[in-house]
Formats: sequence, structure tokens, C-alpha cells
Amino acid sequence: MSRSSRRIPLVNLSHYRSGNPEERARFVRVFGEALKEFGFVSVEGHGIEDALIRRTYADVEAFFRLPENVKHRYHVPEFGGQRGYTPFGKEHAKNRTVGDLKEFWHVGRDLPEGHPRRPDVAAHNVWPEEVASFRANTLELYRALDEAASVMLQAIAEFFGIDRNTFSDMAQDGTSVLRVIHYPPLKDKFIPGAVRAAEHEDINLITLLCEGTASGLEILTRDGEWIPVDTLRGQIVVDSGDMLSRITNNVIPSTTHRVVNPPSAAEDNTRYSMPFFVHPYPECVLKPLPGTVTPENPGQPPITADAFLKQRLREIGLIK
Repeated sequence: MSRSSRRIPLVNLSHYRSGNPEERARFVRVFGEALKEFGFVSVEGHGIEDALIRRTYADVEAFFRLPENVKHRYHVPEFGGQRGYTPFGKEHAKNRTVGDLKEFWHVGRDLPEGHPRRPDVAAHNVWPEEVASFRANTLELYRALDEAASVMLQAIAEFFGIDRNTFSDMAQDGTSVLRVIHYPPLKDKFIPGAVRAAEHEDINLITLLCEGTASGLEILTRDGEWIPVDTLRGQIVVDSGDMLSRITNNVIPSTTHRVVNPPSAAEDNTRYSMPFFVHPYPECVLKPLPGTVTPENPGQPPITADAFLKQRLREIGLIK
């Protein structure tokens, strides 16, 4: 099969939310099998309003057009990149030292003081004063993606034949983050040897990626072939991360993906994207599901989600 002809499957989340038993069963099967084979699946009927995505992108563009010194006011190094602004070239892929050609902003979950699942670090958001609607729109998008992710996690649990709330309970009050990313044109900013996002796997349970403003996303298939993935208007691309892979004992692997540089000067345009990284609550213990453990594949030892996240953040250069 040629590189251009392979496509990740497409499912409709409304079939799982409100479909008949046959539609629900088909969604669970296709969704789960797509994550097993590709680690990626496209989802329509997800319930995220197109107007909300458009409003949020407008705010994101307005923020990243601000002068560098203004943006840097919202960089909080002690947060390890988990809230607020992370400067261009700061983050790099695991096992690389060259920074990616991007800058981004993180919006996290705000839990009240004294809440048992409030994180010790990066416990509150910061907001850009220069873009008045940024806070309201990103928080509304965060809540909508959070709700959709919970439903998808329930479907994954059904795929494994376990309690429907197994994974969604892990993400309840979790440290999920909405990342809004700016990839400037290479002619404006470039680091020798760098790419927009070097090949990597996501850290978390699953990622929900709203449609990007330009192409460039590619995934590495199980047989070692890079194929493009377009995040089309009206669709969300979902991928599985390291934490889900660890819990499912690699039945659902964490798929390597990247954002490649524009192939020509004519295509060297600004790119924005908005992934929502679904994380468990900090003390959630990541350990293999009993049904996935075999003598030949006993799985990795238990680790808390917080310890795992901090390990990965050190590996990608966001904390020391």
C-alpha cells in the first residue's frame, strides 16, 4: 500500500453516546482496533462547536503575535511548562538535544485550594492580559474536550471488557492540559537540525487534537512507514500515549509521530494546533491491567502518574 493511500479509521462519537446497541458496539470495536493498529483514530460527531474552535484559534493567533518581551512575562520556569507560556525552542523530543521549532501555551485544570487532587506544582493558571477573551474561550474548549475525552475513555474500557469507568475515573480531576501551539514560518525562526516537532510519543493517556491550521502531522505505522494524518475541519484526531500503553501492557501501543517542516518555501506558512493531553490525577497508580499480563509479558512495575510525568518532563527539557 502506498504512503498516500493509507488512512486512519474514522468513527462518529455520537454513535457511542446515543446510538443503538449495534452502533455502540461497532464504535467500541473500530475505535479500539484503530488504537491497537495505528495508535490514532479520527473522530467526528464529537460535540465540540466549530465556532468555539474558531474563537479560540483567533485568540491564540492574537497572543502569539505579541512582542517577545510581552509573551515572556507569562513564562513561569518553576511550573515546568505545565501552565502559561513556553518559549520557542525550549522543548525537545526525548533523546534529542535540539529544540523543536515551536512555542506554546498550556491551560490546565483549576482545582480549589485544599482539594485532595490539587497538584503541588503548577496548581493554577496564568492568563495574558493583552487578549481579553483568551481565558474564557480556552477554558470553555478545555471543558468540552475534557467531557469528550471521558466518553472516549469509557469506550476504551468497554473494548477491554472491564468496568466502563476504569479509565475515565483515572482522568477525573486529572492534570490534563490544553496546549495551544504556534509553529512560525522557518524563514522567520530556525534552529539548525531542528524540526517543528521531532518524532516522539505522547506522555499521557490519550490526546485529542483539534484540526490544525496547516498540514505536517505524520505517524509511524507498526511496519515502519511514515504516513500523513490530516486533522480535517469537524474532526478530532485521537492518539494513545505512554500512560495508556503502560496500563494496557502495550496492547495499545504509544505511537511515534512528528510534525515535519514545510517541504517548500511556498508552503512555509504559520501553523497553529491545539492538542488536549488527557492525564490521570497525580497519585493514580499506573500498572498493567490483569487481563493483559502473561508470563512472557509481565509488564512494567507500578508508578504514580505524577512520578511518570516528572520523569518525562525531565527527558524533554522542561524541568531539571
